[in-house]
Amino acid sequence: MQKTPFPAAALQFRVDVGDVPGNRERAFRLLREAAGRGARLCVLPEMWSTGFAEADLPPLCATTPAILHGIREFAASRKVVVAGSLPQRVGRGVYNTLYVVNATGVVTGEYRKAHLFTPSGEDRWFRRGTSSRGIPTDVGIVGPLICYDLRFPELSRKYFLEGATLFCVSAQWPSVRSAHWEILAAARAVESQLFVVASNATGPSGPFHYAGGSGIWSPVGERLAFAGDGEGMALATIDPAAVEETRRRIPCLADRNERAYRKTRRPG
Repeated sequence: MQKTPFPAAALQFRVDVGDVPGNRERAFRLLREAAGRGARLCVLPEMWSTGFAEADLPPLCATTPAILHGIREFAASRKVVVAGSLPQRVGRGVYNTLYVVNATGVVTGEYRKAHLFTPSGEDRWFRRGTSSRGIPTDVGIVGPLICYDLRFPELSRKYFLEGATLFCVSAQWPSVRSAHWEILAAARAVESQLFVVASNATGPSGPFHYAGGSGIWSPVGERLAFAGDGEGMALATIDPAAVEETRRRIPCLADRNERAYRKTRRPG
């Protein structure tokens, strides 16, 4: 596991619905740029290869193995950990799956989105993931989150208890709720006392407009880097020692009182 400081990048670009070649070109161009600037960790947006193509998702899932193979080759050749979500076909269903590819080119973990955004109908096109775990990588234990997951601190707390030192967030978070994105990313960093590397799409995609605002937050909630609203990246240095120091100064893990959190029967 990484013990010394390292650069990390949250990549941001327009994700065009159904345009796998175009999305792939934008993603790999930014990946090469980030690696050239020394990044040891790169996070890509949610559903970055296909967008939310809805009824076309089952056939588009056939493109995921080749996309993932390209990511694995890139990660191994540039010694970079890469995380991002892609559509995954399992039987007759489709999952929104965040893949974490280690710097060796090995997929060290997969996380299927547990919280589907029902207001936009995600539950009509995807199956709900039912498991999660912190994922060991060369840069630390990663807690994977996909977009709407930011609103559910229960999942983040599970990763914290499993020893996560950073969260990787892949998102397509709409502009209309961009203030929530900022608040929730900082909150997840503060309550779990770790770094958050959060990648969002930007610009129009299907019926939505995405806010950009990809960023990196410190264990005390400070925004270390911000990508604005255009194509580009947020790049900042992550110091694992800052996680240890923050947790030493404010020992939230040791001070937890689990007895107070137990469910109680409602009166009457």
